[in-house]
Amino acid sequence: MLIKDWMATTMLTVDANTSVMRALRTMKENNIRRLPVLSHGKLVGVVTDRDLKDASPSSTSDMDIHEMYYLLSEMKIKDVMTNKCICMQQDDTLEKAALVMLRERISGVMVLDDDGSLVGLLSETDILRGFIEATGIQEGAHQYVIDMPDEPGSVTRLIDILRHEDARVLSILTSFNDAPPDMKRVSIRISAAEDTVEKLNTKLAELKHYHIVYQGRDDLRNLPSRQ
Repeated sequence: MLIKDWMATTMLTVDANTSVMRALRTMKENNIRRLPVLSHGKLVGVVTDRDLKDASPSSTSDMDIHEMYYLLSEMKIKDVMTNKCICMQQDDTLEKAALVMLRERISGVMVLDDDGSLVGLLSETDILRGFIEATGIQEGAHQYVIDMPDEPGSVTRLIDILRHEDARVLSILTSFNDAPPDMKRVSIRISAAEDTVEKLNTKLAELKHYHIVYQGRDDLRNLPSRQ
């Protein structure tokens, strides 16, 4: 999965000389948490809602409201922005972006083209959308989580069984840290009729050194919501 297929290409930006007050208003009206900062059309930084809040006078200060508004209108984005924003290329993978965000503890990255021009924004929400799409969970898929020998051909053996039963494979994910020693844990989602699933359960249970950790279908009805 590539960043360019999941990033937001419609974005709001601010000039380095924009006032803090105007940037605050822009964020609030559009319900966004970060704004790329441009100077002469080139990316020079990023400003977040946290940057603006930290730069704003405290409500417990001795300033009256007029002084506060005047200060915010005079303060420029270039004075409060982060000029060491983390950028990635549009042809980088979504997985690489997720690793960068996790290590840097950030919720989004700027995306540049080969000329260094800003072409998009990638947020943690965009990565979640990509991950959800890749897993096939919204297809009503049946999932198996299986511990199997960490050796060549072990996944192929599983795929051969699924193919023989006309099960359609939607996604395969492999991990090692949560598997027993010398094993790997494979999570696979398939599209198959219920009678096919029953046959698969029987055949997979007969495989030597293969252990079904979980099998089932996610119930997507009545998902938890704040509404």
